[in-house]
Amino acid sequence: MTDLIERFTRGPLGIIRMTRQPVNALGHALRCAISEAHRDFDADPAIAAIVLTGSGRFFSAGADITEFDSGRKPPYLTDLIDQLEQGGTPVVALINGIAFGGGLELSLGCDDIYLLPKAKLALPEIKLGIIPGAGGTQKLPRVIGGPEALAFILKGDPINADKACALGLARAIAPDEDAALDLIARAAEDGLPRRDMHTLTVPGAVSDLDEVAAPFLRRARGAPAPAKALEGVRMAYTTPLDEGLAWERETFTALNASPESRAMRHVFFAERQAAKIADIPADTTKRPVETAGVIGAGTMGAGIAMCFADAGIPVTIVEQDRERLDAGLANIRRSYEAMRDKGRLAPETAEARLASITGSVAMRDLGAADVVVEAVFEAMDVKREVFAQLDAICKPGAILATNTSTLDVNEIAAATGRPEDVIGLHFFSPAHIMKLLEVVRAEKTAKDVVATAMDLGRRLGKIAVLVGVCNGFAGNRMFINFNREAQILIEEGALPWQIDKVLTDWGLAMGPLSVMDLAGLDVGYRIRKARGAQTPYPFTTADRLAEAGRLGQKTGAGWYRYPEGARRGEPDPEVEALIEQVSREKGITRRPVSDDEILHRCLWQLVNTGYQILEEGIAQRASDLDVIFVNGYGFPRSRGGPMFHAQEVGLDRVAADVSRYHDAHGAHWAPSAMLLREAGKAPPA
Repeated sequence: MTDLIERFTRGPLGIIRMTRQPVNALGHALRCAISEAHRDFDADPAIAAIVLTGSGRFFSAGADITEFDSGRKPPYLTDLIDQLEQGGTPVVALINGIAFGGGLELSLGCDDIYLLPKAKLALPEIKLGIIPGAGGTQKLPRVIGGPEALAFILKGDPINADKACALGLARAIAPDEDAALDLIARAAEDGLPRRDMHTLTVPGAVSDLDEVAAPFLRRARGAPAPAKALEGVRMAYTTPLDEGLAWERETFTALNASPESRAMRHVFFAERQAAKIADIPADTTKRPVETAGVIGAGTMGAGIAMCFADAGIPVTIVEQDRERLDAGLANIRRSYEAMRDKGRLAPETAEARLASITGSVAMRDLGAADVVVEAVFEAMDVKREVFAQLDAICKPGAILATNTSTLDVNEIAAATGRPEDVIGLHFFSPAHIMKLLEVVRAEKTAKDVVATAMDLGRRLGKIAVLVGVCNGFAGNRMFINFNREAQILIEEGALPWQIDKVLTDWGLAMGPLSVMDLAGLDVGYRIRKARGAQTPYPFTTADRLAEAGRLGQKTGAGWYRYPEGARRGEPDPEVEALIEQVSREKGITRRPVSDDEILHRCLWQLVNTGYQILEEGIAQRASDLDVIFVNGYGFPRSRGGPMFHAQEVGLDRVAADVSRYHDAHGAHWAPSAMLLREAGKAPPA
């Protein structure tokens, strides 16, 4: 078991160090090793206290998630914790680094907790559609209080050592392991007290939890885990510990088998798989990225500059004139000051990030940058002109990136004499907040540029997904067809507010018409006019709204009315009248459209287009498309993404619906050959 733990003594201490690579996941073999070492030390009268710690960056990242599907064997984590609590020798957790999920629950089974400065603690189970299953909902409230424990569980985010001590979760922070062991040894010699969770109570009233829970329950969009977490913490106030632990284990097991948890585990693994590129080895040498440039100080350019600053990469932002530049820099300053004022950034951190952003009106100031991201107007002639200038200005080996959301990156690259250095970095707005980054590989993009861009995405705190070149790449190509189907449904008889309600009730963060109002109807209008006859379906009503100056929230009217600057739109009889007029002009007899038809026509457009993208090699794998939609388009994580959801429903059913819609509605529903094959509806190619 030498690859699982190290055990040794130091004075009165028996020390068990977890060494299971890479993250000390608490799989069956490691649980057995800890259990055996604990029994041996517990039986040794020379040992006054047992110390459980980890190695490297990890105490323990928690349960071995692969066991959630393959099944677990005793001793379970709860068995191991019971053993620590019932032994005759005090046990102290020395958390040296990351202690997540079951790793933190294991430490709650110890009599005391000490921390090293790099400790990070979290109960992230909520992000997998489950709740803590080894004492988190019952013991944590008894240690730090109900509201604090509930917020910790529902957020699922890590806290640092200082915060953990402030909450009362840990005894002290030691500067290093030797100092920590000296502290624990002295405590053991003085008679380290045992901690009996059965005797601890949660202070305050159960009603104290309501305010904490409310925003999380609103955002849950039907996922059951947040409500169950609230129920568990409520139980901790009044329910005997053993009864609460039994409920917690049963609830964990039930949630683990739920469709929501399966979907969220799928996304968890899919996000990690997305980083792997079939033809580029993981050890490919990457180009250095120590300085950056951004062209354009508008909303997108400013957000991208903030991404670099947040990652500690100095960035120069260039605009055409001083007035636009000053406006962009002022917006960046306001953003950082708002984060500072809300307590999300320390004042010194906000100032340091602002100091790392330099403004300029001279393109030549980008000559030394390792990477330059263009974020100018979405027009091919403008972008080609910018890249021709970059070709002349930037140093050899610099990565030249475009933030285009739809345009041909090959054509942009052809404006330079170094197309191998050109790549798409498609950020999603607001760029400094949205997690998704589409990395767009052009025909001549060098492999080391692709590898560097994917790694840069990680450094910027993004989830990077590699895609190829086509109109809209992966995400926008699918979303345009999704939006197109909503437009067709409106002309056939549905209303915007019906469509949005169907899709948000199902779990989307926003409906497609509300999204258009938020983004501005002029954005899509300009793109459609620029494409002319290439537009796949005339968004007639949307175009009429834009031409009438109804551009969405920013003008107080779009698909909806927004009285007095309201953020939530109201149905508008004028829009309904316009829709009916457009239907008459096109000779369409309007009819009632069921919620079920709306849901499946919109979702299956995503899926059918996704399979077309896979056929063409634009995306590497179906799960990459799920990652894109969960992180970039508000698709509910608890549904797993459109491709996973289709597989859960059954591809045979999806293919049958798509074929039926093809017969009823025409060529834009032509079934993907790959979808038909995987559904068993067509012979293998």
